[in-house]
Amino acid sequence: MPDLVIFGAGGLGRETAQAVTALPDWRLAGFAEDAPRRGLLVDGVPVIGGPRDVAALPAARVVVCTGSPRDQHSRERIVRRLALPAARYATIVHPSAWVSPSSRIGHGTVVLAQTVLTASARVGAHVAIMPHVTVTHDDVVEDHATIASGVRLGGSVRVGAGAYLGAGALVREGVTIGAGALVGMGSVVLADVPPGEVWAGSPARLLRPAPHRKEA
Repeated sequence: MPDLVIFGAGGLGRETAQAVTALPDWRLAGFAEDAPRRGLLVDGVPVIGGPRDVAALPAARVVVCTGSPRDQHSRERIVRRLALPAARYATIVHPSAWVSPSSRIGHGTVVLAQTVLTASARVGAHVAIMPHVTVTHDDVVEDHATIASGVRLGGSVRVGAGAYLGAGALVREGVTIGAGALVGMGSVVLADVPPGEVWAGSPARLLRPAPHRKEA
């Protein structure tokens, strides 16, 4: 039974820890944090240290559980900074989730309770999928994306790297959510969302354009 370290003791990390208690394949060693509060118990699980402590546990597997609409790229930053080989990252799938035999999930990804991947779905690495999400046929969810609770994706949807879909969002079949885009909770997305933009509403509309990138 390998040790598991969850990086991040916020909401997603705590939810993942609870999912791990239902899985017989892991021994939860504890949480790690950027600014570790060593010895603190979070829902009965100890905070054991920071990034250096993770590196010092070569036999432990790791899952990075950070990110929010206010900082949707934190998980990607931490993964880059830890610089661990892919084999060090655990993939956590709650036992009540259903992943079809034709679907695939990447390393470091978390799939929480009552989520369904119906047919030939592809989920990348270090993705967070909250409870009660429906990922239907031929959907692609790229690395570091976050799919909040209750999201429903129609068939052949593509969610770009680092995108964030808020709770209860509905996405029409064939739509692309661009890399780094943010879709507000409860939105009904009927058209492609360009990379980096913020959309919300029913039907979803542009709220904020992508930040301007200066030329190098």
